[in-house]
Amino acid sequence: MAAGQKTVKRGWDSAIDRRGLRDHVYDRILTMLLSGEVEPGERLSIDTIARQLEVSPTPVREAMVQLERTGLVTREALKGYRMAPPLGAAQLAELFDARIMLEAQAARLATPATDAMLQQLRLAEQAHRSIGERVITALRSGASDVELTAEYFAADEAFHRVVFDHCGNRYLCEMSDTLGAQVHRMRQSVLHGVTDVREAIAEHEAIADAFASDDPDAPEQAMRQHIELVRLRSLDLESQ
Repeated sequence: MAAGQKTVKRGWDSAIDRRGLRDHVYDRILTMLLSGEVEPGERLSIDTIARQLEVSPTPVREAMVQLERTGLVTREALKGYRMAPPLGAAQLAELFDARIMLEAQAARLATPATDAMLQQLRLAEQAHRSIGERVITALRSGASDVELTAEYFAADEAFHRVVFDHCGNRYLCEMSDTLGAQVHRMRQSVLHGVTDVREAIAEHEAIADAFASDDPDAPEQAMRQHIELVRLRSLDLESQ
């Protein structure tokens, strides 16, 4: 019995190791795609990337399947994968229309906030602020840190995820995950020019304050205003 338990444990550990490797490879390729190392339309060779990352082709192939869902890469029959072009202005406008509907509704459903949600929201806000300050410092010094910027976007996403986690609607969460994948494409054009960190920090604080208030309409209004302002800033950056 003990031997059988050890076998099960080794198999479980192996599955965790494989999942960890796959996630690591995904993150490395995502950073590479967002950093500008790959040009739009450029072919992505699984074997070449596997050699660069010093892994087998299997986790690279699995990562490509995930990245295809984000829209960052496209797959052509018998030709493999290519880097997709950034979203155009019309696609960005549609993306933000969908984000506003989803996120405003999630905020409405998450109101009134529980004590647990408020605590998680404040912690997420503080983490986003902390990383945002580091991004601002890097920008002031003229440095371009792709990994730091990717970390900043992850903290931004984590803040919004708290609201979805407490909205009580699994389908809204699934729709948010699908939409969030497309947000990666939007970040192709802004990763090197994050100029609204200070504004985003203030807007996240306003959302957290709104959830902490007694006004039942404040959270939805604060969230809607935040996404609208992000839309304006993103479209303005796209037009430059």
